[in-house]
Amino acid sequence: MSKAKKVLDEARETQNWEINLVDKGISSFEELPGLLNMTFVTRITLSHNKLKVVPPGIANLINLEIFNISNNHLEELPLSLSSMPKLRILNCSINRLNTLPRGFGAFPVLEVLDLSYNNLNEKILPGNFFMMDSLRALYLGDNDFEFLPPEVKNLKNLQILGLRDNDLLELPREIGELTRIRELHIQNNRLTVLPPEIANLDLLGQKSVMKMEENPWVTAIAEQYLVGISHVLEYIKTEAYRILYNRYISAGKSGNVPPKVDKSKKASRARS
Repeated sequence: MSKAKKVLDEARETQNWEINLVDKGISSFEELPGLLNMTFVTRITLSHNKLKVVPPGIANLINLEIFNISNNHLEELPLSLSSMPKLRILNCSINRLNTLPRGFGAFPVLEVLDLSYNNLNEKILPGNFFMMDSLRALYLGDNDFEFLPPEVKNLKNLQILGLRDNDLLELPREIGELTRIRELHIQNNRLTVLPPEIANLDLLGQKSVMKMEENPWVTAIAEQYLVGISHVLEYIKTEAYRILYNRYISAGKSGNVPPKVDKSKKASRARS
């Protein structure tokens, strides 16, 4: 009997709500007989396996609240995933996702979505992606985003936004409307300026975090950053900065664009 089947059999016998199948060498849901009928399950962890596909039948698990399928070989996700009525936490990080299904933003109660370390960009986001108004944390780090759509402003309950290690050239001014943000991670991108509206956010509180290192900042921001984040946020409120910002954004369409980092050897680029 396989280790995975043993875990499932024991869970059925004891009505265990949490299924832990970490690092079991699983390459297909066919190796998990009966899992999609275990409707009492609230948590499934399938990280560190070799799964290439999540079947649409995952939506049968109407009580599932936490689904961790990080560190697999997924290139796409099923449309049915976003219809799951109780799913609060979805971790699809460290996969090979090149696309997201249409309607992916339809999750009714999703609070945490981790899509970091994949091959995603702004062009493949479905139209309703930023309609997840229950979302508290969105992790998009280590992907291929050059721009963040202005519709991000619709995520009114967002507290954590992770955008590190992308190819971001600028952030939308609408990011200043995310008044509940307490953590903003924008390190290691191609950003030269910040929208002045970021100063509207509470990023200096005791529990707040702002990471912005490893960007080719304009000299004025780089100098303030040497003194501290608080100095950056004060500086971008000034009229002098607004003038500089508008000049850079206007010139950015035709000016010098910082080069991309070569990501061809990323694990997420691998083809099995």
